[in-house]
Amino acid sequence: MDWRSAIKGFRAYLKLEKGLSDNSIEAYSRDIDKLQQFADSLANNLKPETFTLNDLRQFINWVNELGMIPSSQARILSGIKSFYKYLLAEDMIRNNPAELLESPKKMRKLPDTLSYQDINKLIEAIDLSKSDGTRNKAIIEVLYSCGLRVSELTELKLSNLYLEIEFVKVIGKGNKERLVPIGGEAIKALKLWIEHDRVHIPIKKGEEDMVFLNRRGSRLSRVYIFMLIKQLAEAAGIKKSISPHTLRHSFATHLVEGGADLRAVQEMLGHESITTTEIYTHLDREYLKDTIISYHPRN
Repeated sequence: MDWRSAIKGFRAYLKLEKGLSDNSIEAYSRDIDKLQQFADSLANNLKPETFTLNDLRQFINWVNELGMIPSSQARILSGIKSFYKYLLAEDMIRNNPAELLESPKKMRKLPDTLSYQDINKLIEAIDLSKSDGTRNKAIIEVLYSCGLRVSELTELKLSNLYLEIEFVKVIGKGNKERLVPIGGEAIKALKLWIEHDRVHIPIKKGEEDMVFLNRRGSRLSRVYIFMLIKQLAEAAGIKKSISPHTLRHSFATHLVEGGADLRAVQEMLGHESITTTEIYTHLDREYLKDTIISYHPRN
């Protein structure tokens, strides 16, 4: 089989059978493109079905030599494994050479977080006298209250708000739905935006159900949310380099530090694996030291 038809079939499989988003499909395709580049660099001109486990190990070494960090290598390896599972499922190969392929040891970087005081500073930095002030406050409150990804926030729909029972329905990665609790302050900010400001915006056709709109009546972009948070951090005097994901990290960390069950946090974040959520079990050293001093029987 040739690479082009194999990749085309793989993309169709990811879309139709796995239900992945366009961004995820593009990421997987880039991983297979790298495998093809490696095959083209070899004298024996390997095809997808002629790769062996040893060939794939050489490919991982090749990726490592390109200077990619372990997390990027692990992501590429995940794409390669999915590709060979597809080939096996479609009877294009008899044996899966990627089955025993091991991933590089992945350094788990602790996510940067904001303190509760910093979250308040961020909210207080919003100029409510401006036309977009009410909306921007609702954005920050919802990001922190629900731990949403930025794409989940920009795609949030009015029809998915169940504020009377304090829940919102979120469409996450792979179009998976989940229900997330929403706190009182976020509900108040949302109602103020929806009932008093959003109603005065001329809404573009097709955008009627979107919660957050710009002044032209279109949904907000991811880039706008990033810029908003950077500007608010600067106005609040927060020196850390933060992004919308920092609020998601802070949401999860504050819940875990407060004693929340890890499985519950996993559900709220929409993590497929509990190991992804476990990174939030980190606590700052002073918190740990104070806990040990306060509660250890030998202290």
